[in-house]
Amino acid sequence: MPDRIAKVANRLKVMPTRSPRALIAVAGPPASGKSTFAAQLVAHLNQSTHSAVLVPMDGFHLDNSVLARRGLLARKGAPETFDVDGLVSAMWRLATEQHLYLPCFDRGQDRSVAGRIEVNSQHTLAVIEGNYLLCRDAPWNHLRPLWSMSVFLNEPNHVLFDRLVQRWLDNKHDLREAQARAQNNDMANVAFVRRSLDPSVDLVFGSEVEIQQGA
Repeated sequence: MPDRIAKVANRLKVMPTRSPRALIAVAGPPASGKSTFAAQLVAHLNQSTHSAVLVPMDGFHLDNSVLARRGLLARKGAPETFDVDGLVSAMWRLATEQHLYLPCFDRGQDRSVAGRIEVNSQHTLAVIEGNYLLCRDAPWNHLRPLWSMSVFLNEPNHVLFDRLVQRWLDNKHDLREAQARAQNNDMANVAFVRRSLDPSVDLVFGSEVEIQQGA
């Protein structure tokens, strides 16, 4: 992880600046380590001359009541369970406005909370992390012009599956249910993330074979 952080940081040194801030997208399949990587990157940047803010895409989850009405609650985390238009609009604001508030996802409450992330004029960089930020399919591809840099993280399927099962176990599901949720929902999202990856991504870390195969 430190080597990957250093590689991104070195690229940032020669990257053209954007005003009021540059946006760095960190994408990858579920359980690929995006959240950890993005948080570490922001911490590293904030120790240097930059002032960075972390913006997780999960803040744009549709509410469970909306998903239930649409018959999508069991597919929560799939592309169609996000407010994509709201995300695109918010990212345009993030790229062009000095001061704004953004939502985050509260895992304890299993819902998005409005206005919890404050972005101000001191933040010259924003690191956005999420599964579908580098998807080439509409409407996700409307995000691509906003990214000053894009990073894709990947791991082999067996690593992702084991992590996903553990995630469900940690959420108090039994082993059979955890494995079913990981296989039937999460691994389908893994395949979509790889299959739809924009080929113009700047940096790829991890297993590239499964990306090429769309596995």
